[in-house]
Amino acid sequence: MTSRRVVLALALSGLGMASCDPAAGLDNKKNEQPGPVTEQPGAGWEIVWQDEFDGPSGTLPSKERWGAEVGGDGWGNGQYEFNTARAENGALDGEGHLAITARRERYGNNDYTSARLSTKNRYSKAYGRIEARIQLPTGRGIWPAFWMLGADVDSVGWPGCGEIDIMEHRGQIPSVIRSSLHGPGYSGGANVGREHAVSGAPLAADFHVYAVEWEPERLRFILDDTVYFEATPKNLPAGKKWVYDHPHFIILNVAVGGSFVGPPDSNTVFPQTMKVDYVRVYERAAQ
Repeated sequence: MTSRRVVLALALSGLGMASCDPAAGLDNKKNEQPGPVTEQPGAGWEIVWQDEFDGPSGTLPSKERWGAEVGGDGWGNGQYEFNTARAENGALDGEGHLAITARRERYGNNDYTSARLSTKNRYSKAYGRIEARIQLPTGRGIWPAFWMLGADVDSVGWPGCGEIDIMEHRGQIPSVIRSSLHGPGYSGGANVGREHAVSGAPLAADFHVYAVEWEPERLRFILDDTVYFEATPKNLPAGKKWVYDHPHFIILNVAVGGSFVGPPDSNTVFPQTMKVDYVRVYERAAQ
């Protein structure tokens, strides 16, 4: 697609579920200072990993980059969907996007299906800029997310591995996203995070860039050109450990229901699709 190629050319020439035990809307009031406008990729950044999701409609995402996490046990959040490895729930749309689609259907003893795709055991990264250009789904009980888990989750468990929620969204609140950190002693509803509201059209009306810029002891969360939340060890509750200085892997998913969003209702339209135009990882260019 011409528009996608222009975006990539600009990026290169100079112009980041959600929770295992999710946020319950707790905002850290001491983080309410406005953030500066960030540098854009290309101004001191270089791409080190990416997926542009080009390919025929119905093609599964690259097995070299993504694995489907399959199951329907609630994922620790009381989610309603069974996440599958089927193209019906996670596949390329033939127009340069990954489509993660939540459907109302009986499957695996659940009343809904969706997909949860991750780079676990394929790609993990510490530091840099991790971003995705996404058009969100919408509706009560719809919970899309773009997030990261510590690559050592299988050995140290959650939340000791660290969780970085770059973006999660309640489908019934069309202009608000949340970014959060979950670690030992500050997870679930006691996470360290921030909600951010936008003006104008609902987020689902168009694609937006969701990103985190990550350096030692600092995470900066961004929607399009706006930094709305910055976290350092000083933001953690007293005596709690910063667990974000080691590699994390990337996750994209759409949950249905759960403690963060509540259940869908009779007005929730299915299917609901999150379209991902790209996922890109950058490092600071050598000076």
